[in-house]
Amino acid sequence: MSAPARGPLPRPDYRELSPYAPDRRPVEIDLSDNTNLWGTHPDALAVIRGADTDALARYPSLYADALRQAVARRHGVKVDQVTTGCGSDDVLDSLWRSLAEYGGTVTHVAPTFSMVEPLSRMNGREARPVAWSRALADPETLFEGDPLMVYLCRPNNPTGLQAPSEWVERVLEIAGDDGPVVLIDEAYADFATDAWIPRVTRYPRALAVRTLSKAYGLAGLRVGYGVGSASLIAEIEKSRGPYKVSRLAEAAAVAALDDRGGWVERTVHECVENRARLRAALDDRGTPAPPSSANFVLLPVEAGRAVPTVHALREFEVGARPFPDCPDVGDAIRVTVGPWPMMERFLAAWDTVRTGESR
Repeated sequence: MSAPARGPLPRPDYRELSPYAPDRRPVEIDLSDNTNLWGTHPDALAVIRGADTDALARYPSLYADALRQAVARRHGVKVDQVTTGCGSDDVLDSLWRSLAEYGGTVTHVAPTFSMVEPLSRMNGREARPVAWSRALADPETLFEGDPLMVYLCRPNNPTGLQAPSEWVERVLEIAGDDGPVVLIDEAYADFATDAWIPRVTRYPRALAVRTLSKAYGLAGLRVGYGVGSASLIAEIEKSRGPYKVSRLAEAAAVAALDDRGGWVERTVHECVENRARLRAALDDRGTPAPPSSANFVLLPVEAGRAVPTVHALREFEVGARPFPDCPDVGDAIRVTVGPWPMMERFLAAWDTVRTGESR
């Protein structure tokens, strides 16, 4: 019996991938990663502080049933319409792996979440970007080439754009009941005006994904979830596999989702107020930032200046994320919105950096 043929290691479509490695040198005010700058949910912290030996010594539940139930309560859906994972990108990866056979295309609107292209390539798919301006004008362009999946981030990262709900509905109508899977990434939906959970459950091949890394302040625990039709969720659960959410993370996430004291509502409200206040301050300086429905703003800068601007801000111990040459935007920096004293630190550094002064 002949041995199986072996291809190159790594395979050709994987070779050019590199580890995710943004500039994360510690600074006093880090506004680069869109986490909750008010801290972590106090109920989750209480769970962690009260954890016993079993929380660490024993395996977690196979499929995070308590977490699925908490998500179902939060959004008014059925438990079999919920999947979970180690962060929302783990849920994305599980969906990618459950799609059809090897090969095929994933269409995404650009610019968007930076992991979409690598996740596609890791799973043997080709990522096809479509500029937001083109997709919004004609959603049919997202379906050219018969993709396996259409990825939408709403509100979008890094622009903060919230595509109109009517437009999303049109995308879902075009996809139909047997077309591409439509993935709606709602990582920032807590800061927006409307969402597709639970409406997404009406569509058999649509999934909305959330994370507890943003509004809930649990980025360090890596907890995410997806909501969709029971039939789609069943296939994702196969791909997800067991033990993906730790015991401690699950218990903390359940407490945070229940949000009995309203901590999430209060911090989200303050974040949205500070977002408007920050945009007004930038307008007053003659450096306007476009509207955002997320917990950040994307601030355009001169061509070729995104990376140098971020480096200059770091000299003042303020971190931001550079986005060079964004489609429809050009060079820009992304700034996470936090408590107002942090925004004042950013504005002071920005005033100096934009006028070319040195420290």
